[in-house]
Amino acid sequence: MASHSYAKERQIAELAVQRAALLTRRVFTDKAKGTLSKDDKSPVTVADFGAQALIIHALRSNFPADQIVGEEEASALRSNDGLRNQIWDLVRSTRLDDPHAESTLGGPVESEEQMLDDIDAGNSQGGDKGRIWALDPVDGTKGFLRGGQYAVCLALVVDGQVEVGVLGCPNLPLDNATPLPTDIGANQTDSDGKGVLFSAVGGQGATNRPLSTGDLRPSQAILMRTVTDVTRATFCESVEAGHSSHDEQSTIAKRLGISQPSVRMDSQAKYASVARGAGDLYLRLPVRQDYQEKIWDHAAGDLIVREAGGEVTDADGKRLDFSRGRTLAGNKGVVAAPQNLHAQVLETVKAVLGGKSA
Repeated sequence: MASHSYAKERQIAELAVQRAALLTRRVFTDKAKGTLSKDDKSPVTVADFGAQALIIHALRSNFPADQIVGEEEASALRSNDGLRNQIWDLVRSTRLDDPHAESTLGGPVESEEQMLDDIDAGNSQGGDKGRIWALDPVDGTKGFLRGGQYAVCLALVVDGQVEVGVLGCPNLPLDNATPLPTDIGANQTDSDGKGVLFSAVGGQGATNRPLSTGDLRPSQAILMRTVTDVTRATFCESVEAGHSSHDEQSTIAKRLGISQPSVRMDSQAKYASVARGAGDLYLRLPVRQDYQEKIWDHAAGDLIVREAGGEVTDADGKRLDFSRGRTLAGNKGVVAAPQNLHAQVLETVKAVLGGKSA
């Protein structure tokens, strides 16, 4: 994997995600989340815009030559004074309470116009050359709106390979040993005992630490759970049936002999849960043949699971390819599992999907 240590990139990414999570947590507890609908009918909130501004500002301050693939853009804010002012109030008042950590990120966003420019700087088309950050400021916006799981997601892709991945999961429990309850996808709080920052660098393993309001807290290494009997595996999937084929995933679970119900939650919190052994399998099977996954929805989670000892491929057994632009144009679906079980799970996935097309 990488010969570069990526120590600074990891530190900046972790601090940037941690600061953005302070903003998302403020909005999470607010009943009015300033929601818009994008062209593809998916929701976007003031937290999405504010978190993207804060993270891109930190990246541009520290790595000005890098490209950024961000989910949001600011055109709607330029014509909506009320929404823009609401986001600016959040952005200008969100900072880490450790002055050194805050200055390490490059300090605060200095004006409304700079905030809009930062949001719009996530317009890279991606590709297989150079350093490209993939950012999803609030992954799982529907989960965020319903009070479930969401994640702040940031990854560095270098020449098409994911080298740094960071996930901030404000509503996941701190304890890695806490089993996943089936209701974790809804009615959550970000109270004490919640909030985890996951990260990985290629070839260096995966870690997590509590989210904090200042500098980074001490980290611990994480590993996937050892599961020798697939029938005892905990299976994670998306809440939204529009994102992932629940019927086929249920058929796969039954064929594998998994009798306990799946754990449904939004966002890359599924990758994070699998990486630390709270879950074991994550399936995301395509609902439409023409659907292309976005790179920001998978880059950080893919690396963190693989560095924690897991295997991540698409439904054909191919590694996820982040070099094709803003989408995973060369892949269909996601299968994440412990290395010793991945082949068995993938074989069952192929059998079920092949039976459908036969």
